[in-house]
Amino acid sequence: MAATKKTCPLLIVVLLFFSTKSIAQNHTLPLWSVIPNHYESDEKENQKDGDMLWVTNVQEPNISVYLPAKKHATGQAVVICPGGGYYGLAYDWEGDDIARWYNSKGIAAIVLKYRLPISKSVVNKQEVPLQDAQRAMRLVRHHADEWNIDKNRIGVMGFSAGGHLASTLGTHFDDETKLIKKDSIDLLSARPDFMVLIYPVISMQENVTHKGSKFALLGENPNKEKVDYYSNELQIKENTPSTFLLHSTDDKSVPVENSLLFYKGLREKNIRNCEMHIYPEGGHGYSLAIGQGRLQGWTDRLYDWLLSLEEEE
Repeated sequence: MAATKKTCPLLIVVLLFFSTKSIAQNHTLPLWSVIPNHYESDEKENQKDGDMLWVTNVQEPNISVYLPAKKHATGQAVVICPGGGYYGLAYDWEGDDIARWYNSKGIAAIVLKYRLPISKSVVNKQEVPLQDAQRAMRLVRHHADEWNIDKNRIGVMGFSAGGHLASTLGTHFDDETKLIKKDSIDLLSARPDFMVLIYPVISMQENVTHKGSKFALLGENPNKEKVDYYSNELQIKENTPSTFLLHSTDDKSVPVENSLLFYKGLREKNIRNCEMHIYPEGGHGYSLAIGQGRLQGWTDRLYDWLLSLEEEE
């Protein structure tokens, strides 16, 4: 019994060490000290935990940081934008679970909880998701040394409407949005070094777009200028990052033409090392596609592509 008592303090120290390490590997940071384009309302964030964690009415945007062990770290990092039609966020399904997959490959992953344009607490609603995505990219660059990340190897990933946000960041990264107060972090580049777009909403054009995402972002009768601005296949420039696209032909929610149009635009601008995978079946919203036959191999295709980016350097 005496020996057992003597080992208890050591056991406590060991447990505290691993507990502290765990916290360091996965922690959450607020995006802003003063949230721009925001005013107080009676709206509260809601989290519904069913088959997936569904988050709505985001009031305080943040990033959850998932870091691989230092010995595994490759220096690559990805900011992940979960989907949800700009009405909510499929937070674990297209966020946390994806981050853990990246960590298994030695890649840092940062899940973005971004504000939604339908919120009663936002001003300039179309700008708010982009504003949060720009800030997330800058915040990761700000902490890059601390998190063992290469500042020049930080990409963005998005699913469905989160894919629209990711592609908006990739094509509008240097667009000015209405900030209340700038700080030194806002002077850093918001350009992602690569994009990963998974069954993405790309276009706001009629007969191509996802109508729910378009309505949530732009409202009922947006003018042509606004529709074109947020149709990201029309906004590709020479400095748009290399892109990986994944879609299914039988996607009845977000037509496959969204990815096809974006890939066509990338080719027209001669953006190098772009890759697109179109599966005949899969539908929409399958995340890692675990248990869905050969579709679940899409992450292998992505990993091969991420390695090819490393070979280019």
